[in-house]
Amino acid sequence: MIPDPPAPDAIAVALGERLGRPVSLAEIGMCGVPDDGPEMGLDFPRDPADAVRGAASFWSTVHRREFLGGAFAVAAYTTPVTRWLVQPDARLHGHRGGRQVGRADLDELWAASSDARSWDSRYGGGSWKSSSVAECLRLRATPLLSGTYQDQIGTELFCVTAELARVVGWSALDMGQHDAAQRHFIQALALARAAGDTGVGCHVLTTMALQALLRGFSGEAIDMTQGAFERARSSASPRVLAFAKMVEARAHGRARDPRAAARALAEAETQLGRGWPDPDPEWISYMTHTRLSSDAVEVWRDLGKPKVAFGWNKHADAMPTGSFARSVGLRLTVLGTTHLQAGELEQGLAMGDRAVEILSRVQSTRARDYVRQYTTALRPWSREPEVRDLLHRARTRLAAAS
Repeated sequence: MIPDPPAPDAIAVALGERLGRPVSLAEIGMCGVPDDGPEMGLDFPRDPADAVRGAASFWSTVHRREFLGGAFAVAAYTTPVTRWLVQPDARLHGHRGGRQVGRADLDELWAASSDARSWDSRYGGGSWKSSSVAECLRLRATPLLSGTYQDQIGTELFCVTAELARVVGWSALDMGQHDAAQRHFIQALALARAAGDTGVGCHVLTTMALQALLRGFSGEAIDMTQGAFERARSSASPRVLAFAKMVEARAHGRARDPRAAARALAEAETQLGRGWPDPDPEWISYMTHTRLSSDAVEVWRDLGKPKVAFGWNKHADAMPTGSFARSVGLRLTVLGTTHLQAGELEQGLAMGDRAVEILSRVQSTRARDYVRQYTTALRPWSREPEVRDLLHRARTRLAAAS
């Protein structure tokens, strides 16, 4: 009788012992999923064990791939979103493989994700620190997925790896690399599902919806945010649910539906005012009343209602420029276009000038897109000397920062 071949995990462990270092399944080509091809990173297996192996394979090899020329495809989100909504808690239990995963490993990864979010917000997705988190995901987090861990450690490992992947995806999105971002988000959602954590899954899915919105798919973004909210409303923290409703409001704003936008913003406010027995996760600490107010300005700008936008802006000015340089700069471009909607050229120029000054220090393709939207709104006044001066400063300072 021919004996069964050794399991892939056993081969990885044996090879790792010989080499004196952890060896991932991706390195020996036994991840159970294809390790090349255009679909790499877009798969979302039903079996959580397959999903974890697939994510490890993707992150182990993504540094050798180029997705920069690829296009965002909203249809690629159909299967991941559907499977997460049907079964967001497909919990994967402990695992025996490479080296033992412990608390110190998790603390390191949480610290890395926190640092990456802070750096990304200050300096943009193209900064060297934001880019280095991708190496942390590949070299530090991914090998641990093939390690040895008990249920509790494994659950947290999947959560922190999902958050790292979400941050990597967001940095890619910020630099206009939407195809790469999409693949990271899908794998992050798969890890959240394997962790059985609907709060993490809701956060990732809402980020995916925000990407869809930024690519012009407001209807799909509405469906995704509503699905995320309803699936997680009984288990996720209020800040996570408020984030979902805030992004839904932004999608309604782009879809020109003021009533639906107002309802979503009201629900986001309600969620932020709710009590919660446990501390909110650190990774959602940015979701505050100030952040909600800031995004609401953009919602009402998109709806062509500058007076309502100005009302929300009174609560958005408290956001510190140092910690949230990109967000402050983006909102100043939005506020500038809002003043232009109201026919207030002087105030609009003042906001735009501040925005250009701040965003010229940020490595972000998205920031430059916002500045272009603002300068487009200046066209009716293009003959004014002060407008020409600002347009010149915007071109030269942003070009120098690119």
